[in-house]
Amino acid sequence: MRRSQRAVGLEVTASPSIRRHRPKYQIILAVGLLLLLGLIVMYAIGPQRANLLNYAYGSSYSDTFFFNKQLISAVISIVAFAACAIIPYKLFTEKHAKHIFVIGLALCFLLVFMGAVLNLEIASDTNGAYRWFYLGSLGSFQPAELLKLGSLLFVSGFLGTRAKQGKINDIQETLMPLAVALGVALFAVVVLQKDLGTGIALLAIVMTMLVASGMKWSIIGKVAGVLVAAGLVFVISAPHRMERVMTFIQGDSNTNSVDENSYHIAQARIAIGSGGLFGLGIGKSVQSTGYLPEAINDSIFAIMGETFGFFGLVAILALFTLLLMSLLRVAARLPDMGLRLLVVGVFGWVGSHVILNVAAMTGVAPLTGIPLPLLSYGGTSMLFIAASLGLAFQLSRYTSHKPIEEGALQNESSSSRRGIGRTRHASRSGL
Repeated sequence: MRRSQRAVGLEVTASPSIRRHRPKYQIILAVGLLLLLGLIVMYAIGPQRANLLNYAYGSSYSDTFFFNKQLISAVISIVAFAACAIIPYKLFTEKHAKHIFVIGLALCFLLVFMGAVLNLEIASDTNGAYRWFYLGSLGSFQPAELLKLGSLLFVSGFLGTRAKQGKINDIQETLMPLAVALGVALFAVVVLQKDLGTGIALLAIVMTMLVASGMKWSIIGKVAGVLVAAGLVFVISAPHRMERVMTFIQGDSNTNSVDENSYHIAQARIAIGSGGLFGLGIGKSVQSTGYLPEAINDSIFAIMGETFGFFGLVAILALFTLLLMSLLRVAARLPDMGLRLLVVGVFGWVGSHVILNVAAMTGVAPLTGIPLPLLSYGGTSMLFIAASLGLAFQLSRYTSHKPIEEGALQNESSSSRRGIGRTRHASRSGL
Protein backbone atom coordinates (compact mmCIF):
# COMPACT_ATOMS: atom_id res chain seq x y z
CA MET A 1 0.00 0.00 0.00
CA ARG A 2 2.90 2.35 0.72
CA ARG A 3 4.16 1.86 -2.80
CA SER A 4 0.77 2.69 -4.32
CA GLN A 5 0.52 5.82 -2.21
CA ARG A 6 3.87 7.04 -3.50
CA ALA A 7 2.73 6.35 -7.05
CA VAL A 8 -0.39 8.44 -6.61
CA GLY A 9 1.58 11.25 -4.96
CA LEU A 10 -0.40 14.43 -4.57
CA GLU A 11 -3.61 12.65 -5.53
CA VAL A 12 -3.87 10.64 -2.30
CA THR A 13 -6.74 11.96 -0.20
CA ALA A 14 -6.68 12.91 3.47
CA SER A 15 -8.11 9.52 4.45
CA PRO A 16 -5.79 6.49 4.14
CA SER A 17 -8.80 4.17 3.72
CA ILE A 18 -9.71 5.63 0.32
CA ARG A 19 -7.88 4.41 -2.76
CA ARG A 20 -7.94 5.64 -6.33
CA HIS A 21 -10.63 3.86 -8.33
CA ARG A 22 -12.82 4.21 -11.40
CA PRO A 23 -14.30 7.73 -11.69
CA LYS A 24 -17.92 8.66 -12.27
CA TYR A 25 -18.19 8.57 -16.05
CA GLN A 26 -21.73 9.96 -15.96
CA ILE A 27 -20.13 13.38 -15.60
CA ILE A 28 -18.25 12.95 -18.89
CA LEU A 29 -21.37 11.59 -20.57
CA ALA A 30 -23.51 14.58 -19.56
CA VAL A 31 -20.81 17.14 -20.40
CA GLY A 32 -20.11 15.56 -23.79
CA LEU A 33 -23.77 15.38 -24.81
CA LEU A 34 -24.44 18.96 -23.74
CA LEU A 35 -21.44 20.27 -25.68
CA LEU A 36 -22.50 18.29 -28.75
CA LEU A 37 -26.06 19.55 -28.50
CA GLY A 38 -24.84 23.14 -28.24
CA LEU A 39 -22.75 22.69 -31.38
CA ILE A 40 -25.71 21.25 -33.31
CA VAL A 41 -27.94 24.19 -32.41
CA MET A 42 -25.18 26.71 -33.13
CA TYR A 43 -24.63 25.15 -36.55
CA ALA A 44 -28.34 25.54 -37.25
CA ILE A 45 -28.89 29.13 -36.07
CA GLY A 46 -25.39 30.56 -36.59
CA PRO A 47 -26.04 31.61 -40.23
CA GLN A 48 -29.20 33.46 -39.21
CA ARG A 49 -27.30 35.30 -36.50
CA ALA A 50 -24.53 36.22 -38.94
CA ASN A 51 -26.99 37.47 -41.57
CA LEU A 52 -28.82 39.55 -38.98
CA LEU A 53 -25.64 41.27 -37.78
CA ASN A 54 -24.43 41.80 -41.33
CA TYR A 55 -27.71 43.46 -42.29
CA ALA A 56 -28.04 45.57 -39.13
CA TYR A 57 -24.44 46.69 -38.65
CA GLY A 58 -22.81 46.16 -42.02
CA SER A 59 -20.44 43.51 -40.66
CA SER A 60 -19.09 40.65 -42.72
CA TYR A 61 -19.61 37.50 -40.65
CA SER A 62 -19.55 34.24 -42.58
CA ASP A 63 -22.34 31.69 -42.20
CA THR A 64 -20.08 29.41 -40.18
CA PHE A 65 -18.49 32.11 -37.98
CA PHE A 66 -20.47 31.44 -34.80
CA PHE A 67 -20.32 27.67 -35.21
CA ASN A 68 -16.54 27.80 -35.68
CA LYS A 69 -16.14 29.99 -32.59
CA GLN A 70 -18.34 27.66 -30.56
CA LEU A 71 -16.39 24.66 -31.83
CA ILE A 72 -13.10 26.25 -30.77
CA SER A 73 -14.59 27.10 -27.36
CA ALA A 74 -15.82 23.52 -26.96
CA VAL A 75 -12.40 22.08 -27.84
CA ILE A 76 -10.64 24.42 -25.39
CA SER A 77 -13.20 23.52 -22.73
CA ILE A 78 -12.61 19.81 -23.29
CA VAL A 79 -8.88 20.41 -22.90
CA ALA A 80 -9.54 22.34 -19.66
CA PHE A 81 -11.77 19.52 -18.40
CA ALA A 82 -9.11 16.94 -19.20
CA ALA A 83 -6.33 19.02 -17.62
CA CYS A 84 -8.26 19.50 -14.37
CA ALA A 85 -9.15 15.80 -14.38
CA ILE A 86 -5.48 14.78 -14.68
CA ILE A 87 -3.41 17.41 -12.85
CA PRO A 88 -3.23 16.50 -9.13
CA TYR A 89 -6.09 18.32 -7.48
CA LYS A 90 -3.97 19.51 -4.56
CA LEU A 91 -2.23 21.92 -6.91
CA PHE A 92 -5.60 23.67 -7.21
CA THR A 93 -7.08 23.13 -3.76
CA GLU A 94 -4.04 23.65 -1.53
CA LYS A 95 -1.18 25.29 -3.40
CA HIS A 96 -2.83 27.79 -5.73
CA ALA A 97 -6.41 28.33 -4.53
CA LYS A 98 -5.63 31.75 -3.01
CA HIS A 99 -3.56 32.73 -6.03
CA ILE A 100 -6.39 31.96 -8.47
CA PHE A 101 -8.84 33.91 -6.32
CA VAL A 102 -6.55 36.93 -6.05
CA ILE A 103 -5.73 36.90 -9.77
CA GLY A 104 -9.43 36.74 -10.68
CA LEU A 105 -10.22 39.58 -8.31
CA ALA A 106 -7.30 41.69 -9.56
CA LEU A 107 -8.32 41.20 -13.18
CA CYS A 108 -11.87 42.37 -12.39
CA PHE A 109 -10.54 45.59 -10.86
CA LEU A 110 -7.97 46.01 -13.65
CA LEU A 111 -10.68 45.66 -16.28
CA VAL A 112 -12.73 48.51 -14.83
CA PHE A 113 -9.64 50.67 -14.33
CA MET A 114 -8.45 50.15 -17.92
CA GLY A 115 -11.90 50.86 -19.30
CA ALA A 116 -13.37 53.60 -17.10
CA VAL A 117 -10.15 55.46 -16.24
CA LEU A 118 -7.70 54.79 -19.08
CA ASN A 119 -10.37 54.37 -21.80
CA LEU A 120 -8.42 51.56 -23.45
CA GLU A 121 -10.03 49.72 -26.32
CA ILE A 122 -9.15 46.36 -24.82
CA ALA A 123 -11.57 47.10 -21.97
CA SER A 124 -14.25 49.14 -23.71
CA ASP A 125 -17.73 49.13 -22.19
CA THR A 126 -20.87 47.42 -23.43
CA ASN A 127 -24.03 49.35 -22.56
CA GLY A 128 -22.11 51.13 -19.79
CA ALA A 129 -20.74 47.94 -18.21
CA TYR A 130 -17.16 46.69 -18.21
CA ARG A 131 -17.23 42.90 -18.25
CA TRP A 132 -14.85 41.66 -20.95
CA PHE A 133 -11.28 42.05 -22.11
CA TYR A 134 -11.44 42.30 -25.90
CA LEU A 135 -8.52 40.41 -27.43
CA GLY A 136 -9.09 40.99 -31.12
CA SER A 137 -9.10 37.84 -33.23
CA LEU A 138 -8.68 35.74 -30.05
CA GLY A 139 -12.15 36.78 -28.89
CA SER A 140 -12.95 38.10 -25.42
CA PHE A 141 -12.25 37.08 -21.85
CA GLN A 142 -14.56 37.62 -18.86
CA PRO A 143 -12.49 37.77 -15.65
CA ALA A 144 -15.56 37.30 -13.46
CA GLU A 145 -15.66 33.66 -14.55
CA LEU A 146 -12.10 33.16 -13.32
CA LEU A 147 -13.17 34.83 -10.08
CA LYS A 148 -15.95 32.24 -9.72
CA LEU A 149 -13.41 29.44 -10.00
CA GLY A 150 -11.07 31.18 -7.57
CA SER A 151 -13.91 31.72 -5.09
CA LEU A 152 -14.91 28.06 -5.39
CA LEU A 153 -11.38 26.86 -4.62
CA PHE A 154 -10.61 29.38 -1.90
CA VAL A 155 -13.91 29.21 0.01
CA SER A 156 -14.12 25.39 -0.10
CA GLY A 157 -10.61 25.09 1.33
CA PHE A 158 -11.22 27.79 3.92
CA LEU A 159 -14.51 26.32 5.16
CA GLY A 160 -13.07 22.80 5.05
CA THR A 161 -10.21 23.84 7.30
CA ARG A 162 -12.52 25.62 9.73
CA ALA A 163 -14.83 22.59 9.84
CA LYS A 164 -11.90 20.29 10.70
CA GLN A 165 -10.88 22.71 13.45
CA GLY A 166 -14.43 22.76 14.84
CA LYS A 167 -14.73 26.50 14.12
CA ILE A 168 -17.29 26.46 11.33
CA ASN A 169 -19.73 28.50 13.47
CA ASP A 170 -17.10 30.91 14.78
CA ILE A 171 -18.06 34.48 13.87
CA GLN A 172 -14.59 36.00 14.21
CA GLU A 173 -12.49 33.28 12.59
CA THR A 174 -14.90 32.01 9.93
CA LEU A 175 -17.72 34.38 9.03
CA MET A 176 -15.84 37.68 9.24
CA PRO A 177 -12.92 36.70 6.95
CA LEU A 178 -15.38 35.05 4.55
CA ALA A 179 -17.61 38.14 4.56
CA VAL A 180 -14.66 40.40 3.73
CA ALA A 181 -13.47 38.22 0.84
CA LEU A 182 -16.97 37.73 -0.55
CA GLY A 183 -17.83 41.41 -0.07
CA VAL A 184 -14.82 42.53 -2.11
CA ALA A 185 -15.65 40.01 -4.85
CA LEU A 186 -19.28 41.13 -5.03
CA PHE A 187 -18.23 44.79 -5.08
CA ALA A 188 -15.99 44.11 -8.08
CA VAL A 189 -18.66 42.16 -9.97
CA VAL A 190 -21.99 43.75 -9.03
CA VAL A 191 -21.00 47.37 -8.37
CA LEU A 192 -18.04 47.99 -10.67
CA GLN A 193 -18.95 45.62 -13.51
CA LYS A 194 -22.72 46.05 -13.03
CA ASP A 195 -23.26 42.29 -13.40
CA LEU A 196 -25.89 41.19 -10.87
CA GLY A 197 -26.41 37.85 -12.62
CA THR A 198 -22.79 36.82 -12.05
CA GLY A 199 -23.06 38.08 -8.47
CA ILE A 200 -26.08 35.84 -7.88
CA ALA A 201 -24.20 32.85 -9.29
CA LEU A 202 -21.22 33.65 -7.05
CA LEU A 203 -23.50 33.79 -4.02
CA ALA A 204 -25.09 30.48 -5.02
CA ILE A 205 -21.67 28.84 -5.02
CA VAL A 206 -20.85 30.14 -1.54
CA MET A 207 -24.28 29.52 -0.02
CA THR A 208 -24.40 25.88 -1.14
CA MET A 209 -21.02 25.36 0.49
CA LEU A 210 -22.18 27.03 3.71
CA VAL A 211 -25.21 24.73 3.88
CA ALA A 212 -23.08 21.63 3.26
CA SER A 213 -20.38 22.69 5.74
CA GLY A 214 -22.54 21.93 8.77
CA MET A 215 -22.95 25.56 9.78
CA LYS A 216 -25.90 26.23 12.08
CA TRP A 217 -29.13 27.07 10.28
CA SER A 218 -29.64 30.11 12.48
CA ILE A 219 -26.36 31.58 11.22
CA ILE A 220 -27.13 30.66 7.61
CA GLY A 221 -30.51 32.34 7.97
CA LYS A 222 -28.90 35.56 9.17
CA VAL A 223 -26.39 35.47 6.34
CA ALA A 224 -29.20 34.92 3.83
CA GLY A 225 -31.14 37.84 5.32
CA VAL A 226 -28.17 40.17 4.91
CA LEU A 227 -27.65 39.03 1.34
CA VAL A 228 -31.33 39.52 0.45
CA ALA A 229 -31.23 43.05 1.90
CA ALA A 230 -28.07 43.80 -0.09
CA GLY A 231 -29.71 42.40 -3.22
CA LEU A 232 -32.70 44.69 -2.78
CA VAL A 233 -30.37 47.67 -2.51
CA PHE A 234 -28.56 46.66 -5.70
CA VAL A 235 -31.88 46.28 -7.54
CA ILE A 236 -33.42 49.52 -6.32
CA SER A 237 -30.27 51.52 -7.03
CA ALA A 238 -30.19 50.48 -10.70
CA PRO A 239 -33.11 51.62 -12.94
CA HIS A 240 -32.63 48.83 -15.51
CA ARG A 241 -32.82 46.19 -12.77
CA MET A 242 -35.99 47.77 -11.39
CA GLU A 243 -37.50 47.68 -14.88
CA ARG A 244 -36.81 43.97 -15.12
CA VAL A 245 -38.34 43.29 -11.73
CA MET A 246 -41.42 45.39 -12.50
CA THR A 247 -41.84 43.63 -15.84
CA PHE A 248 -41.71 40.29 -14.04
CA ILE A 249 -44.21 41.40 -11.37
CA GLN A 250 -46.69 42.69 -13.95
CA GLY A 251 -46.41 39.45 -15.89
CA ASP A 252 -48.97 38.85 -18.63
CA SER A 253 -50.92 41.97 -17.60
CA ASN A 254 -48.09 44.03 -19.08
CA THR A 255 -49.58 43.77 -22.56
CA ASN A 256 -49.29 47.42 -23.52
CA SER A 257 -45.61 47.73 -22.64
CA VAL A 258 -43.04 47.71 -25.42
CA ASP A 259 -39.91 47.92 -23.27
CA GLU A 260 -36.98 45.60 -23.97
CA ASN A 261 -37.58 43.33 -20.98
CA SER A 262 -41.22 42.53 -21.68
CA TYR A 263 -40.43 42.09 -25.37
CA HIS A 264 -37.62 39.66 -24.55
CA ILE A 265 -39.79 37.50 -22.30
CA ALA A 266 -42.70 37.56 -24.75
CA GLN A 267 -40.51 36.42 -27.64
CA ALA A 268 -38.94 33.69 -25.50
CA ARG A 269 -42.39 32.35 -24.66
CA ILE A 270 -43.39 32.48 -28.31
CA ALA A 271 -40.30 30.47 -29.22
CA ILE A 272 -40.98 27.79 -26.62
CA GLY A 273 -44.70 27.67 -27.40
CA SER A 274 -44.26 27.46 -31.16
CA GLY A 275 -42.08 24.37 -30.72
CA GLY A 276 -45.06 22.34 -29.52
CA LEU A 277 -44.35 18.79 -28.40
CA PHE A 278 -41.70 17.80 -30.93
CA GLY A 279 -40.31 21.12 -32.22
CA LEU A 280 -40.01 22.69 -35.65
CA GLY A 281 -36.80 20.84 -36.43
CA ILE A 282 -33.14 21.76 -36.79
CA GLY A 283 -32.59 24.81 -38.99
CA LYS A 284 -36.25 25.87 -38.96
CA SER A 285 -36.18 28.36 -36.09
CA VAL A 286 -38.03 31.60 -36.77
CA GLN A 287 -37.28 33.46 -33.54
CA SER A 288 -33.52 33.26 -34.11
CA THR A 289 -33.83 35.35 -37.29
CA GLY A 290 -33.99 38.52 -35.21
CA TYR A 291 -37.16 38.37 -33.15
CA LEU A 292 -35.65 36.95 -29.96
CA PRO A 293 -32.77 38.97 -28.45
CA GLU A 294 -29.56 37.11 -27.52
CA ALA A 295 -30.77 34.00 -29.36
CA ILE A 296 -27.36 32.30 -29.27
CA ASN A 297 -26.46 33.43 -25.74
CA ASP A 298 -28.86 33.79 -22.82
CA SER A 299 -31.93 32.81 -24.88
CA ILE A 300 -30.58 29.52 -26.22
CA PHE A 301 -33.03 27.53 -24.05
CA ALA A 302 -35.99 29.18 -25.78
CA ILE A 303 -34.48 28.49 -29.21
CA MET A 304 -34.01 24.85 -28.23
CA GLY A 305 -37.65 24.74 -27.21
CA GLU A 306 -38.63 26.01 -30.63
CA THR A 307 -36.28 23.55 -32.34
CA PHE A 308 -36.80 20.38 -30.30
CA GLY A 309 -40.16 21.01 -28.63
CA PHE A 310 -41.36 20.11 -25.15
CA PHE A 311 -39.88 16.62 -25.17
CA GLY A 312 -36.56 18.01 -26.36
CA LEU A 313 -36.43 20.44 -23.46
CA VAL A 314 -37.30 17.64 -21.06
CA ALA A 315 -34.36 15.65 -22.44
CA ILE A 316 -32.03 18.64 -22.02
CA LEU A 317 -33.15 19.16 -18.44
CA ALA A 318 -32.70 15.42 -17.85
CA LEU A 319 -29.05 15.76 -18.93
CA PHE A 320 -28.53 18.60 -16.47
CA THR A 321 -30.27 16.55 -13.79
CA LEU A 322 -27.94 13.62 -14.49
CA LEU A 323 -24.94 15.94 -14.18
CA LEU A 324 -26.14 17.59 -10.97
CA MET A 325 -27.14 14.33 -9.30
CA SER A 326 -23.75 12.84 -10.20
CA LEU A 327 -22.06 15.78 -8.48
CA LEU A 328 -24.17 15.28 -5.34
CA ARG A 329 -23.33 11.57 -5.24
CA VAL A 330 -19.63 12.36 -5.52
CA ALA A 331 -19.85 14.98 -2.76
CA ALA A 332 -21.74 12.62 -0.44
CA ARG A 333 -18.94 10.06 -0.66
CA LEU A 334 -15.87 12.27 -0.26
CA PRO A 335 -14.21 11.82 3.15
CA ASP A 336 -12.45 15.20 3.15
CA MET A 337 -14.69 18.14 4.04
CA GLY A 338 -12.82 20.63 1.88
CA LEU A 339 -13.10 18.43 -1.21
CA ARG A 340 -16.73 17.70 -0.46
CA LEU A 341 -17.46 21.43 -0.32
CA LEU A 342 -15.62 21.97 -3.60
CA VAL A 343 -17.89 19.52 -5.44
CA VAL A 344 -20.94 20.99 -3.70
CA GLY A 345 -19.81 24.41 -4.91
CA VAL A 346 -19.60 23.11 -8.49
CA PHE A 347 -23.16 21.82 -8.02
CA GLY A 348 -24.24 25.29 -6.88
CA TRP A 349 -22.44 26.91 -9.81
CA VAL A 350 -23.99 24.77 -12.53
CA GLY A 351 -27.36 24.47 -10.80
CA SER A 352 -27.79 28.22 -10.28
CA HIS A 353 -27.05 28.90 -13.96
CA VAL A 354 -29.55 26.29 -15.12
CA ILE A 355 -32.32 27.36 -12.74
CA LEU A 356 -31.94 31.11 -13.33
CA ASN A 357 -31.66 30.78 -17.11
CA VAL A 358 -34.62 28.44 -17.49
CA ALA A 359 -36.71 30.45 -15.03
CA ALA A 360 -36.01 33.68 -16.94
CA MET A 361 -36.86 32.18 -20.33
CA THR A 362 -40.14 30.76 -19.05
CA GLY A 363 -41.13 33.94 -17.19
CA VAL A 364 -40.82 32.38 -13.73
CA ALA A 365 -38.06 34.81 -12.70
CA PRO A 366 -36.79 38.21 -13.92
CA LEU A 367 -34.18 38.34 -16.66
CA THR A 368 -30.68 38.03 -15.22
CA GLY A 369 -28.41 37.57 -18.25
CA ILE A 370 -27.00 34.23 -17.09
CA PRO A 371 -25.92 31.78 -19.83
CA LEU A 372 -27.00 28.15 -19.95
CA PRO A 373 -23.96 26.03 -19.01
CA LEU A 374 -22.12 24.34 -21.91
CA LEU A 375 -24.86 25.34 -24.35
CA SER A 376 -24.87 29.13 -24.67
CA TYR A 377 -22.47 30.83 -27.06
CA GLY A 378 -19.38 32.18 -25.34
CA GLY A 379 -16.08 30.63 -24.39
CA THR A 380 -15.16 32.03 -20.98
CA SER A 381 -18.14 30.67 -19.06
CA MET A 382 -17.90 27.33 -20.83
CA LEU A 383 -14.16 27.11 -20.16
CA PHE A 384 -14.30 27.60 -16.39
CA ILE A 385 -17.43 25.53 -15.85
CA ALA A 386 -15.74 22.70 -17.76
CA ALA A 387 -12.60 23.15 -15.64
CA SER A 388 -14.60 22.92 -12.40
CA LEU A 389 -16.39 19.82 -13.67
CA GLY A 390 -13.01 18.30 -14.54
CA LEU A 391 -11.95 18.77 -10.93
CA ALA A 392 -15.15 17.14 -9.72
CA PHE A 393 -14.55 14.24 -12.11
CA GLN A 394 -11.03 13.75 -10.73
CA LEU A 395 -12.32 13.79 -7.16
CA SER A 396 -14.86 11.10 -8.04
CA ARG A 397 -11.86 8.72 -8.12
CA TYR A 398 -11.44 9.11 -4.36
CA THR A 399 -14.93 8.50 -3.04
CA SER A 400 -15.95 5.80 -0.58
CA HIS A 401 -18.33 3.01 -1.52
CA LYS A 402 -21.06 4.43 0.73
CA PRO A 403 -22.06 7.99 1.68
CA ILE A 404 -19.95 9.44 4.49
CA GLU A 405 -21.65 10.00 7.82
CA GLU A 406 -21.39 13.49 9.31
CA GLY A 407 -19.73 12.07 12.37
CA ALA A 408 -16.91 10.68 10.26
CA LEU A 409 -16.33 14.09 8.70
CA GLN A 410 -16.27 15.79 12.07
CA ASN A 411 -13.75 13.29 13.41
CA GLU A 412 -11.53 13.11 10.34
CA SER A 413 -8.89 15.35 11.91
CA SER A 414 -8.35 12.66 14.54
CA SER A 415 -7.96 9.97 11.86
CA SER A 416 -11.32 8.39 12.58
CA ARG A 417 -12.35 5.90 9.90
CA ARG A 418 -15.90 5.27 11.00
CA GLY A 419 -18.53 5.78 8.35
CA ILE A 420 -15.98 5.48 5.53
CA GLY A 421 -16.87 2.42 3.54
CA ARG A 422 -14.70 0.25 1.35
CA THR A 423 -13.87 1.63 -2.08
CA ARG A 424 -15.26 0.09 -5.20
CA HIS A 425 -11.96 -1.64 -6.00
CA ALA A 426 -10.49 -2.28 -2.55
CA SER A 427 -8.42 -5.46 -2.45
CA ARG A 428 -9.48 -8.45 -0.39
CA SER A 429 -6.29 -8.34 1.64
CA GLY A 430 -7.30 -4.99 3.06
CA LEU A 431 -5.30 -1.82 3.25
